[in-house]
Amino acid sequence: MSLAEIVSRANPALERLSFSDPVACVYNPLSYAWALHEQYLKAFGGGTKQAVLLGMNPGPFGMVQTGVPFGEVEAVKTWMGLSGAVGKPAVEHPKRPILGLESTRSEVSGRRLWGWVAARFGTPARFAARFFVYNYCPLAFLGASGANLTPDKLKRAEATPLFEVCDEVLREVVDHLDPEWVIGVGAFAEARIKRVFAEQIEAGARRVGRIPHPSPASPAANRGWDSLADAAFAELGIKLG
Repeated sequence: MSLAEIVSRANPALERLSFSDPVACVYNPLSYAWALHEQYLKAFGGGTKQAVLLGMNPGPFGMVQTGVPFGEVEAVKTWMGLSGAVGKPAVEHPKRPILGLESTRSEVSGRRLWGWVAARFGTPARFAARFFVYNYCPLAFLGASGANLTPDKLKRAEATPLFEVCDEVLREVVDHLDPEWVIGVGAFAEARIKRVFAEQIEAGARRVGRIPHPSPASPAANRGWDSLADAAFAELGIKLG
């Protein structure tokens, strides 16, 4: 089974989920931006990896627009060389329209992460030979004001079935890529990794790590995220470039 088949199988279960206030809109880029997401999987998801880097969920100006994890528009178009049309979610918030690769907004987290990757590895192929970036949850949640709501802010009764779907997809994606390391980009992702792969980690079959999240909400990341990421990988003993 291909990586695209593994990921796409989760869509029916994701579409059946329902969310209440404070969630006003749910965007599923695996549905309306599947063409670009599938391109990303094929370009970056081939072969066995040294490490999978796991984020939390799509940002409103990143994967929500492009279908690519941390998918800052310019990086997706120029550095990754991906192209194609992006559709619309079933319900679109007026303050967060989907413009696809025509969006002129830059996702800070994605610009930092993929800019760091490009500076350290040069080409997508060199990076993809060893690493893969993915998100734990493929859904984005918007409040009535258009504000981004992260999965950890959902009601427990609604988060539990969502996390069950996301846990299973993560397990299958990682087993397919068979990395030595599964690295959380931030604390939330690291916690989900430890939960999903507890037995494999204990047996020494998987190693878990964490790098700081490049979010502009982090004062430390705003002071120089590249250096923080370099230091985190050095501490794990993973050479870059």
